[in-house]
Amino acid sequence: MIPQSSEISPSATAKKKNNRRIAPDRSQRVRLIVQGLFAALNLCIGVQFLLWVRWAMHGGAGLAVSRPAGAEGWLPIAGLMNFKLFLLTGSVPAIHPAAMFLFVAFLLISMVAKKAFCSWLCPVGTLSEFLWKAGRKFFGRTLRLPSWADYLLRSLKYILLAFFGLIIGTMSIESLTEFMGTPYGLIADVKMLNFFLYLGTVGAVVLVLLVALSVVVQNFWCRYLCPYGALMGLVSLLSPLKIRRDVEACIECGKCAKACPSALPVDKLLQIRSVECTACMACVSVCATQDALHFALPPHRAATPQGRWFRRAIGPRTVAGLIALIFFGLVLTAKLFGHWQTHLPNALYFDLVPKANELSHPMR
Repeated sequence: MIPQSSEISPSATAKKKNNRRIAPDRSQRVRLIVQGLFAALNLCIGVQFLLWVRWAMHGGAGLAVSRPAGAEGWLPIAGLMNFKLFLLTGSVPAIHPAAMFLFVAFLLISMVAKKAFCSWLCPVGTLSEFLWKAGRKFFGRTLRLPSWADYLLRSLKYILLAFFGLIIGTMSIESLTEFMGTPYGLIADVKMLNFFLYLGTVGAVVLVLLVALSVVVQNFWCRYLCPYGALMGLVSLLSPLKIRRDVEACIECGKCAKACPSALPVDKLLQIRSVECTACMACVSVCATQDALHFALPPHRAATPQGRWFRRAIGPRTVAGLIALIFFGLVLTAKLFGHWQTHLPNALYFDLVPKANELSHPMR
């Protein structure tokens, strides 16, 4: 740990106040670009998938469109199931393999760069951020729940994660393989799409309620209900990168804590270990003091007589590069070894896709 003095002289305080940031912070601009590019990628995949479903619905009549395997990124449960199958058998599952590779890619991103998946890539996280920022602009503020209510609600996403983890964790190789081979498992992506295309009254009410709450409460879905985000947060504990504060440079203005979407006391801690930190770097972007706050690796001591400590800061472009390297690296690896597409005959899709709404979950 970096040594720190308990008392700061008036001259040191004055020096710190004069130590203003030299260059403007571009972390939020870079993050916004990454969010926009990934949202555009998801939109393109979504449009192609919708066209493919319509093509399959009509038995292959009309414009032929290939099925985009990237749509399986919206099947985290299938990704988790396939990942377990891979760990137990050593073989890549034939059904929805892209779901597994994308699931692993997002886990690795969280393991390397904190919970950056949630604030840099996840389209739901991007939408959630847009909603609360729009709410703040319209109403002038967002609501912050009392500590006890916030703590209780945050536990919900871990309860949901435990529920799914328990079910999948107790499934055998045979039951996992059998589930993936059922008509429901084969077109789980189509079932997911139809849920939104043919939204019932209850589903519509819940969706509208979630949107409304996301406007007035920062990241309501992500903070309280998303089991995927809960998993990424737990994995992010392994990340060597953390928001780190230099007490010798910090002027304790509190701007970082106010800017944190996760309501973390950034101005009171040396480093942020919390599973709620999404590496959005909003705290870093508002810090007006040079070298006071960084997204960084653990500090190291230089081999000098003074033994001075140095922080190994990671800039937003490096974070974006790490995310791109992991994401595209896994996708290209899957494609290179022929494990990206689900290879099923079109005739099977022509038979199952029109019946998608009639298929019930095999575990019911």
